[in-house]
Amino acid sequence: MVRMDAARAWRSLSRKSCPSPVDLAGLIDSYGYAAVFIGSFLEGETILALAGLAAYRGYLDLAIVIVLATIAGFLGDQFYFFLGRHNGHKVLARYPRMQLRAQRFDAMLSRWHAPVIIGIRFMYGFRIVGPILLGMGRVPVWKFMLYNFIGAALWAPMVAGIGYTFGSVVKSALGHLKRYEIYVFGTVLVIGLLFALYHYHRERKLDEEAIGARHE
Repeated sequence: MVRMDAARAWRSLSRKSCPSPVDLAGLIDSYGYAAVFIGSFLEGETILALAGLAAYRGYLDLAIVIVLATIAGFLGDQFYFFLGRHNGHKVLARYPRMQLRAQRFDAMLSRWHAPVIIGIRFMYGFRIVGPILLGMGRVPVWKFMLYNFIGAALWAPMVAGIGYTFGSVVKSALGHLKRYEIYVFGTVLVIGLLFALYHYHRERKLDEEAIGARHE
């Protein structure tokens, strides 16, 4: 009897001392839409893909996610565009690596004008530099706003849709997503971080090669 009471006491103590599971639904409900807006303003695909997955799980509304991401993505590039228009030379002087990317960007812009502006948010290495350089150039404000909005309207449903589709595929494979959802969200986050790191190191390598070519 004493042993049984001791065992019950130990289990009770263990439950109290162990941290409670992450309230994923509560976190998303409290901060989900704000995270979508901030992440999309900074053009973070990982946050938007996670929002798409959350929409599939029913924690967020997919239509609201897409509208928020479109508006925030549009405003983000407009911010960098006007930063380039008013302080572009100071920004380039402070970050010399941007000057190397500026030459590559000018070469692309001379060949494809409108497609570059529309697709700039899909181009790693130019997603911040590109709007700044366009703001420094001769692109009229109205033209950039038009193409920027088209690009944001394509980007938001595409990335959110990837997260939504990923949730559907995982559910089809596992059959029961609720039990594994924290791991599924973690997987999307890790994939996004690895993807960003890959492109970061790739752009650094291209910059270093350009620096080396200059000194030859």
